[in-house]
Amino acid sequence: MRVAVVGAGVSGLAATKCCLDEGLEPTCFEQSQDIGGLWRYTEHVEAGRPSIYPSLISNTSKEMSAFSDFPFPEHFPAFPPNALLLEYLRRYAERFGLRQRVRAGTTVVSVRKHPDFATTGRWNVVTEAGGKRTSDVFDAVMVCSGSFSEPSLPLQCFPGIEQFRGQYFHSRQYKHPDVFQGKRVLVVGMGNSGVDIAVEASRVAAKVTISTSRGSWLLSRVFERGYPWDMVSITRLKNLIKTSLPGALSWWLINSKANKRFNHTNYGLQPDNSWPVHEALVNDDLPSYILTGRITIKPGVKEFRDNSVLFHNCPEEEPVDIVVFCTGYNVSFPFLEESVVRMENKHASLYKYVFPTHLEKPTLAVLGLIKPLGPVMPVVEMQARWVSRVFKGLCHLPSQSVMEEEVNENKKNKVKWFGLTYDEVLITEWLVYLDTLASLIGAKPSVLGLLCTDPKLALTIFFGPCSPFQFRLGGPGRWQGARQAILTQWDRVIKPTKTRVPAGYSSSFPSLLVVGFLLLLAAVIFGFK
Repeated sequence: MRVAVVGAGVSGLAATKCCLDEGLEPTCFEQSQDIGGLWRYTEHVEAGRPSIYPSLISNTSKEMSAFSDFPFPEHFPAFPPNALLLEYLRRYAERFGLRQRVRAGTTVVSVRKHPDFATTGRWNVVTEAGGKRTSDVFDAVMVCSGSFSEPSLPLQCFPGIEQFRGQYFHSRQYKHPDVFQGKRVLVVGMGNSGVDIAVEASRVAAKVTISTSRGSWLLSRVFERGYPWDMVSITRLKNLIKTSLPGALSWWLINSKANKRFNHTNYGLQPDNSWPVHEALVNDDLPSYILTGRITIKPGVKEFRDNSVLFHNCPEEEPVDIVVFCTGYNVSFPFLEESVVRMENKHASLYKYVFPTHLEKPTLAVLGLIKPLGPVMPVVEMQARWVSRVFKGLCHLPSQSVMEEEVNENKKNKVKWFGLTYDEVLITEWLVYLDTLASLIGAKPSVLGLLCTDPKLALTIFFGPCSPFQFRLGGPGRWQGARQAILTQWDRVIKPTKTRVPAGYSSSFPSLLVVGFLLLLAAVIFGFK
């Protein structure tokens, strides 16, 4: 079975590898000259490609972000910069023989249904390389082209911008902070990129202001006892507690926990008191920069004037020289007909965020079009594992009516962002989603079963970080090294930082009493579940 994979970034490489695991024949088309997608930095912005700044660092730790059968090297820092993430992807490609499956410098021009699609599910794929177009037929298609290439710049939502005499640009254009030297800078939007840019700008600018209409929770990479935030926060125990509580109580607990480090209201960051909870920001510097006056937080923009800006609920104008719009990206698939992936409110309508619900044959899938509340890489890998088994006929989708009903249910909640409506459906509970897809392919770990056969591993899985290696303990794609990877995950985190050991230091390990208590607690929890 021949599969066309569009894009050789994180999603495309995972898709290619999972196809090979299932005995399929993937061909991965990459329009640029190398693999890596988002994580391959270039000094100049390239059309049709994501663009990052050289200082970009992963917001999720290497243990939680790894592909499930390929841990990061132990000497890599807990939060790798973009260059090391690219190196990891290159090692992944070499390890599993993906390079020879990638056609670099090849653009996918169009993907159209073959005349016999209703019976075969095949696709006509037209590509272009070196000015020459080629048409070929594939049995299935995985769309892995990402969602960070087409910037959303809704200038119509900002009255007066046409008369503003200063400079403005989208965050996609940002590379270095030199452009802000001595300037008064306004960053519109409070996503991770916006905060990163504001922090960098504040080191050289005369003044930096962030405009946000809804606020946000702020996490630091360095969490409790100095460990990575996601390894402490994303556990099966905490997920069970969170999903079992009523929404209002869950909100109160999150509010209390987030404000334990610093009071978000006092810093102008407190999110609107609404449900569901939005994606948190990850930045280590913002609180101290607000505290020292380098950065000021303001409400949403009401109006631009010649050399200034007026904010909602703020009577005074604020002088501005440069505006950076961190207003996100549009999702588009220029090589697909609009009828193939239906776009509503600028987002695709997909079953489990992957499959169009209306196709006669489930032979086209979209990977990575999701905003999980956790690391993205394990999510797209799990999507690829599921999709490749659907393509092979080992997993089956429900009826069109059932799929559409689920998709419509997820569309009930909406949020307005910069005057544009976005589907809240893209924001998803990380572990719940992973477990759902893992169940579909038979790879969800059974903690209760392991409690009887391997209690040490069971306790580590339930109380410890929900690292992706859990999903290789059994089922299709089982990896013999999964158990060892789970039990040594903390060692790999500490390895690059513990470069000096004080004299007389000795590691402490849980006593038998503590282990026994955890065993008893786990048994009680699963007994009531």
